[in-house]
Amino acid sequence: MKVIGYDVGTTGFKAGLYELTKDDIRLLAGSVERYALHILPNGGAEQDPDDWWNAMCRSTKALLEKSGVPRGEIQAISCCSQFSTLVMVDCEGRALRPAMSCMDTRAAAQFGRYMGTGLCVEGLNVSRLLRFVRATGAASTSAKDAVWRYHWVRENEPEVFRNTCKWLDAKEYLTSRATGRMIASRDDAYMTFLYDVKKGCWSEDLCRMLDIRMEHLPALCNAADVVGGLLPGPAEELGLLPGTAVIAGGSDVSLCQVGSGSLLPGDVNICSGTSGWVCTTIDRLCLDVPHSVASIVGADPENYLYCADCETAGKCLEWVKERLSGTPLGSYDELIDSIRDVPAGSGGVVFSPWMHGNRCPFEDANARGVFFNVDVSTHAGELVRAVIEGVCLHMRWLLETSELKIKTSPVVRFTGGSAMSKTICQILADVLRREVETIEDPRHVGTLGAAALAAVSLGVLDDIKDIRKIIRVGARFTPNPENAAVYDRIYPVFKSLYRNNQKAFAALNGAVIRETKLRK
Repeated sequence: MKVIGYDVGTTGFKAGLYELTKDDIRLLAGSVERYALHILPNGGAEQDPDDWWNAMCRSTKALLEKSGVPRGEIQAISCCSQFSTLVMVDCEGRALRPAMSCMDTRAAAQFGRYMGTGLCVEGLNVSRLLRFVRATGAASTSAKDAVWRYHWVRENEPEVFRNTCKWLDAKEYLTSRATGRMIASRDDAYMTFLYDVKKGCWSEDLCRMLDIRMEHLPALCNAADVVGGLLPGPAEELGLLPGTAVIAGGSDVSLCQVGSGSLLPGDVNICSGTSGWVCTTIDRLCLDVPHSVASIVGADPENYLYCADCETAGKCLEWVKERLSGTPLGSYDELIDSIRDVPAGSGGVVFSPWMHGNRCPFEDANARGVFFNVDVSTHAGELVRAVIEGVCLHMRWLLETSELKIKTSPVVRFTGGSAMSKTICQILADVLRREVETIEDPRHVGTLGAAALAAVSLGVLDDIKDIRKIIRVGARFTPNPENAAVYDRIYPVFKSLYRNNQKAFAALNGAVIRETKLRK
């Protein structure tokens, strides 16, 4: 059986053509496309949904050409995508405005109006917090959540809101365009914080509490369900046959967990793409409001995922590469090569990876990146290594925060583009003081998870947990005790950078946001 898995990222689109059996999953061809994430001066973060579809069409045709596989042999397509993205569409499924990314911070006023007034705990309205938790097992604790962007559109773009038929996420926009059916997988629905986990449906109580029009919410299904067959027009654009099965798919968090093989309680996947996260499979609902960590619905209906988020992970390394473009360190290979002889600790330089605010273990849209302890002898290699170490130190912080509530495996899986580098894998193992495993092609973990899900959808495998048996480990990395001791010394300093600079971040970046609003 041959299927195509897609991964709709914040700055890029990956596609993989896979061959599936009950014992194995093999990548036959891969493709990567790029598109823009537009960061606006007022805190907006937007994408053009047409960019996703066009990337999907180009990559599908590229896969068929590279592999030589006839289009008639493709039995299904399945999407993994960024989540908590707001796509407002009309009754024909056409996007009415650019998609609002999970990085969008414009809805702070709407969030504050609903959640920051009345009797509060940790800055959140107690009554509404309890109603959230009763229905979802978690709560919206961030102005970046899609429900507040929905209200931002209603207040700032009334014509768009008036013409809205459905509120979709990124993956749902693509499956709707492919099949004509507007239907959401439950893991994506959960991230609206309007999904009742006990009843398995949208929560009427929360929609009333938050003034959400329930007719704007799509129908629901499980991640492994078949949404429908490809319509003739979209099939022609993709280069596939009409009627090819379209699987509902899942969010990047849930399907990267599938693709990493981390499917049993306690299994940990650390993913570092443009953004990143530490995600642990658990068998119960769990919530840590002060640290903004919660269990979420995943692809497996029997388990949950305890996810701690990092807004900018691989994006930090991309930032360094862009700033050094035109120098001898203009490519990723040259960046990694530049740190070959730089010892652990980067000569005392410490970097904070909060390049677009932060969500866990503290919520602060004003937080920013810092190079700390730079002196006249600091060189480019130390700065580059400090960026990598800063992301890894933040992942340690997220893992330790997770362990305040749950138990995790002593061995972690590491996936995403950063896991392609053996150097970064070793740094992560040293920082965590844990053995780190990668899968055979960690960059394509999302497409692998989407394709593996199709094996369950079409009956090749009986259960999502069976996917664990067909995911192969590519490499293992054991902590270096000497380097680990260096990071143990740096770690408290790293964590103190936010606490010591919180007021300064607010003074500088809060003022910038206010001035921008006044100018507009």
